[in-house]
Amino acid sequence: MALGLRLEKNQKSPGLQLSGETLTLDRCGGLWLADHRTLIVSDLHLEKGSAYAARTGQFLPPYDTRETLACLHEAVARFDPACIVALGDSFHDSRGPERMEPGDRAMVAALQQGRDWVWIAGNHDAAVSEGVGGRYAEVMTLGGLTLRHEPTPGAAPGEIAGHLHPCGKVAMRGRAVRRRCFVTDGTRLVMPAFGAYAGGLNVRDAAFEPLFSAGFTAHLLGDGRVFSIGRSMLAKD
Repeated sequence: MALGLRLEKNQKSPGLQLSGETLTLDRCGGLWLADHRTLIVSDLHLEKGSAYAARTGQFLPPYDTRETLACLHEAVARFDPACIVALGDSFHDSRGPERMEPGDRAMVAALQQGRDWVWIAGNHDAAVSEGVGGRYAEVMTLGGLTLRHEPTPGAAPGEIAGHLHPCGKVAMRGRAVRRRCFVTDGTRLVMPAFGAYAGGLNVRDAAFEPLFSAGFTAHLLGDGRVFSIGRSMLAKD
């Protein structure tokens, strides 16, 4: 049986409950809170390509920002959120907004039009520079949820965080699939990186142990759907 079909058997509803709030795990890697009309995305890492070029003198194709914003535009068109929360590391470094091309800056402005836009502080972008619109916050509370960039060690009921760029790997009959994923134990949730150039850390890595010591489910981003996979089915790199 094809690996994709085996994964489909394990697919569950992309909706879940966390601290009394209903969350929809979207195929794009965003999190939709219908009751609050809020779309959450994490780790956009805009201008990562230009940051790499400035630091090393070696050039990556300079299209990561536009591709990331195009994916976000598609999600916004489907959900029509009243609020968008960018959950930290929205820019790859603090000077990212200065390097944005006018067309990309215009895309951000169009996404913000008529909506509340919140930039949460990240470790790459502790404060978003002026000129990119929206408002800035260290942490945000939404209903029973706490939104921040870096997960808090130990118990943190209702926490939604990013930072770790989780990926899940499933291996069967000599084949393997590795995808970005949401990861949750039903108490807290860590979001996948949304950025086109953002890398990923395997959820079986030791970095996740302090957060999910009793186990977790990874919700892998598939082709047009989200697949829910238990920890025991996930392989290490």
